[in-house]
Amino acid sequence: MGLWQRITRIFRASTGAALDKIENPELVLQQTIRDMRDRVPELNNSVAQVMATERLLAKNRENLEKQVVELDSKIKASVKLGRDDIATAYIGQLQQAQVDLERTGAQLEHAELASKQALKARDNYVLNMKKRTAEAMQLISASKQAKLQEQLAQTMETFNIGDDASTFQEVREKIDRRVAAAEAKLQLGSSSVDAQMQDIEREAMDIQLQDKLLEYKQQMGLLGSGSPAPSKQISAGGETKDGDVLDQVIETEVSETNH
Repeated sequence: MGLWQRITRIFRASTGAALDKIENPELVLQQTIRDMRDRVPELNNSVAQVMATERLLAKNRENLEKQVVELDSKIKASVKLGRDDIATAYIGQLQQAQVDLERTGAQLEHAELASKQALKARDNYVLNMKKRTAEAMQLISASKQAKLQEQLAQTMETFNIGDDASTFQEVREKIDRRVAAAEAKLQLGSSSVDAQMQDIEREAMDIQLQDKLLEYKQQMGLLGSGSPAPSKQISAGGETKDGDVLDQVIETEVSETNH
């Protein structure tokens, strides 16, 4: 292989690789669809010309048929009038008209066949164009999907999983600590308030029970008429011992026994 051929091959390979790199399949397919659609008006124009030729030949044959009929009538009229010279001239015209009519009929047959073939070719092209357009749209969709996957793969390649994973872990731990602290504070506040409310309710219940007990003892004459019924009071500190109330009751009963 000569040096020039090798250089040419390298140049073609490099050019082909560059074209493949910058060539966009979607744009190529879209341009192909446009080119196919642009050819439809040209085909319609060609078919119209063929059909126009067919109609023109049909009109000429119709005129020639009328001319033959008229010449035949003129020949008969000339013969009746004894004008053989005029009849002879009309016969020459009739023969030429018959030749033209035969030739026009043959041309018309070819024109009719050409029109049918042109219409069939146009219809086949339109059908093929629709089929190719559908295939091109599918390919364009596949190309877009492939491009999206390539972008996703490229993004995943540049995504540093280790660093980002540690960052996410640190943020997650911070959030978990804040949530745990908030829940602990809420639980602590709720438990202290609930506990105080329960203590107050229990203390109030104890007071009611002790007052009711003293009321029964007073009704039964166990406490004496002059002694006021002691009741359980809440001290300044917010707490009163049940033992204090019992001590008061015992002292009252001892005092009455001595009397």
